[in-house]
Amino acid sequence: MYQKHYGLTELPFTLTPNTSFYCDLEGHRAALEVLLTALETGEGFIKVVGEVGTGKTLLCRKLLNELPDEYVTAYIPNPFLTPEELRAQIARELQVDISDASSQQLVTQAIQQRLLEINGEKRTVVIVLDEAQALPSDSLEALRLISNLETESRKLLHIVLFGQPELNERLAAREHRQLRQRISFSYYLQAMTVHELARYISHRLHIAGYKGAPIFNGRVVTMLHQASRGIPRLANVLCHKTLLLCYGEGVYPVTAKHVRMAVDDTEDATLPKQTWPWWLAAGVLLVGLAAYGYSQNWFVEAWS
Repeated sequence: MYQKHYGLTELPFTLTPNTSFYCDLEGHRAALEVLLTALETGEGFIKVVGEVGTGKTLLCRKLLNELPDEYVTAYIPNPFLTPEELRAQIARELQVDISDASSQQLVTQAIQQRLLEINGEKRTVVIVLDEAQALPSDSLEALRLISNLETESRKLLHIVLFGQPELNERLAAREHRQLRQRISFSYYLQAMTVHELARYISHRLHIAGYKGAPIFNGRVVTMLHQASRGIPRLANVLCHKTLLLCYGEGVYPVTAKHVRMAVDDTEDATLPKQTWPWWLAAGVLLVGLAAYGYSQNWFVEAWS
């Protein structure tokens, strides 16, 4: 690999959502502030939506790491669960013994009892679901019913949904209008700007131990932004491939050629077609017309 080539201690552009590589981008920072503020004010449902690859899972893990000890968290990374499986998963995360529960009503009662115990300790339960767009409709309804558990003065738990834009489409259905009305805070995670991408690349290289001269110049970063559309996951894939290409050639700076080769090898990454300036295109056209006219005159003269 190229680690030794660039003097790196680890690979900087892996796809694993490692919070040690978290870059304080404006969108991620704003989303984290919304989440923490909503939890502090005691709201029930909170939603964060973003396109594939925009860093939702990384933000989700960052939130779990940032929450103080007064919060008890239940993290569900794969919510494609039936209502029964969902309740069982929540029970396990909250360390509730449901082995003797002979019905779903008893499971819910056991969860409620645990929530009351945690509330008595002056602590708050937060259920965090990643990839929430995968929740079946009946499980979404089960989640809403679980959120009804509360005392006279406060909610016993808060629920944070991380999902793709399809989550909004799911919640727009009439059958989910009650749940939709309970979402008091929501945030849409945007892609990076070209300036954020430049900082993102520099940050990840620095965390990985790079201490040399800049590897990615302005033109290269602009091309990477065009090809990735500012999506962190695609940017990681392209940066990783360009560094591999540089290593293979025994060179250090990334060039436009390396970016084009990486883009050609990556699905869902594209660069705009190169277009000539109007004055250059007009000049080529005039030269072509002149050459065509000359060839026509020569042909007439040759046969006259």
